[in-house]
Amino acid sequence: MVTTKTIAKRPRGRPRALNRDEALETALRLFWRRGYEGTSIADLTEAMGVTPPSLYTVFGSKEQLYREALDRYGATYGSFAQRALAEEPSARRAVERILREAIEVYAEGPAPAGCMLASGAVACAPEHASVAADVARRRLATIAAIKARFDRAASEGELAPSTDTQALASYYAAVVQGLSIQARDGVSRKILDALADVALSAWPGARADQPAPSP
Repeated sequence: MVTTKTIAKRPRGRPRALNRDEALETALRLFWRRGYEGTSIADLTEAMGVTPPSLYTVFGSKEQLYREALDRYGATYGSFAQRALAEEPSARRAVERILREAIEVYAEGPAPAGCMLASGAVACAPEHASVAADVARRRLATIAAIKARFDRAASEGELAPSTDTQALASYYAAVVQGLSIQARDGVSRKILDALADVALSAWPGARADQPAPSP
């Protein structure tokens, strides 16, 4: 049944055309703030000012839109980890930069608090298992990239050859995820910085026969 209230909400005239780039940024921020299951098609179309058919025509489905939003997040707000790993001269400095920039993005950035990957689809209904699996794959890819940098550090003498680089990479990834959750909970910047300091103090030493590089 169509009610008077429903009719009153409909925009008059032809719905505005969907700007793909603007729509994707709008979707990214909604998914980031509310998660996949917490964001409905109605939420998306209302925020974009378009009709569901327009959204489906451009993006295909809510799931496909979410995947594209994750791609955009990884190339923009979430790209700091890859940049640090590629640009810093030592693994230890890369880790410190990742932690500090994570705090900047998660606690004081221009978008919703926390990390979109850390909280967007941690748990989903069975029919959305593929979404949760995709998010998990992206998180694991970040750990793999950190491990690769630590493997290089071990081969160059910054880390001891016996270093468990998988465990070390997983540890720092877990710290970053913890920063995300605490930032979303409203924990202060001061405490987040102190948490990063503690994590950095756990950095293992170099080989006994070779001095560690400058931090």
